[in-house]
Amino acid sequence: MVNDGAWSGLGWRARLTRKREYDEDDVRVRPSRSSRPRTRTRPKHSDAVEGFVVAVDRGRYTCHVAETDAVVTAMRARELGRRGVVVGDNVQIVGDVTGRPDTLARIVRIDDRSSMLMRTADDEEGTTEGRFERVVVANAEQLVIVNSLHDPPPRTGFIDRCLVAAYDAEIEPLLCLTKGDLAGPEAVLDYYSELDLPYVLCRPDAPLDELVEALSGKLSVMIGHSGVGKSSLVNRLVPGTDRAVGVVSAVGKGRHTSTSAVALRLPGDLGWIIDTPGIRSFGLAHVSADSVLHGFPDLVEASTRCAPNCDHTGAGGECGLDMLVAEGGADPRRLASFRRLLASKEGTHDPQDAGNEDLPLP
Repeated sequence: MVNDGAWSGLGWRARLTRKREYDEDDVRVRPSRSSRPRTRTRPKHSDAVEGFVVAVDRGRYTCHVAETDAVVTAMRARELGRRGVVVGDNVQIVGDVTGRPDTLARIVRIDDRSSMLMRTADDEEGTTEGRFERVVVANAEQLVIVNSLHDPPPRTGFIDRCLVAAYDAEIEPLLCLTKGDLAGPEAVLDYYSELDLPYVLCRPDAPLDELVEALSGKLSVMIGHSGVGKSSLVNRLVPGTDRAVGVVSAVGKGRHTSTSAVALRLPGDLGWIIDTPGIRSFGLAHVSADSVLHGFPDLVEASTRCAPNCDHTGAGGECGLDMLVAEGGADPRRLASFRRLLASKEGTHDPQDAGNEDLPLP
């Protein structure tokens, strides 16, 4: 190394061009991003306001803010992870919650759900979605099962599936029979006579007072096959909604008109209804066999007469359900429907028949 005297005697040009010698004091080690300590403290968002999710569309969530009666468009905050937000969720929102055009808020929390209505896409086993579970809506208090009495005819298999899903989610069911001007409800009501199932009968030429009374003060979700008149009911319940209305094909099947779930407030602030897209199946692969049985309250008690580990299919010997039917204590059609649902749940029947296990009505 050059001594200080020699170094100081060099000209300024030589000092600039002379090669510098480094030692360990010159080394600066910068930690990698992965080794940086991260704080676990997250923002408390104490300024968040309560919102109610009324629609979901490609990562954007339309929320109603009760405090200001504003309708806000929001996105999901990163800290929510992969937890999904669905129609009916109560959420906490920060950011611009005025609802002005071209503004965007942020959902930072999802409140605990009181209920989750779910279905399994077991009618789509050939797709990449397979038999995945889907949350249809959250926090619903009542499931309105819309079924027409004529064109298309009543779908008892679909009603049974919806009842199982409702009881499993601890949601009160309500049977809504449409097109009462074309056929009477006696056959359907007789089929469910042992269930004490509440129902309303709707006609296009009569007021909907009975249905409105049943919906008042509740968050209700309406579900039904395509073509049963569900969208027409919604348009009558909430004028100005303009939900698309389709027609029934020549083979008695409706075409999908509603394309996404949306929550609508009843006039007079009487309650909320969630209109869901018309579906052709309602998979129950996510429901246990015991829960399926509890969807048939008229058969449950007879299961105490079954042998241990009875699968209730009737293939393993004497089943208490068969005994009940043989004694005239239950409708054999109800037992047949229950076993069809079990077979569907286990994947031992054609998944395209999910919800179409319609039994002949007298």
